[in-house]
Amino acid sequence: MTRSDLQLLGQGFQRHFPITQDDSFSDLLAKLDTLAADTFVGEEKRVAEKE
Repeated sequence: MTRSDLQLLGQGFQRHFPITQDDSFSDLLAKLDTLAADTFVGEEKRVAEKE
C-alpha cells in the first residue's frame, strides 16, 4: 500500500508495517510469467478428475 492508500483508509486503519523492495523471487516470477495460462487450467482439470 502506498501512503496515499493509508490516508484514504483514515484513522480506522491503525497498524501497518513498512517493507522494503525485495527482488529475491524476481527470477522465479519472470519464469512463471512465461508459462501459458492454460498450463494451470489443464492441471486443475486433471486434479478434479482424480477426485
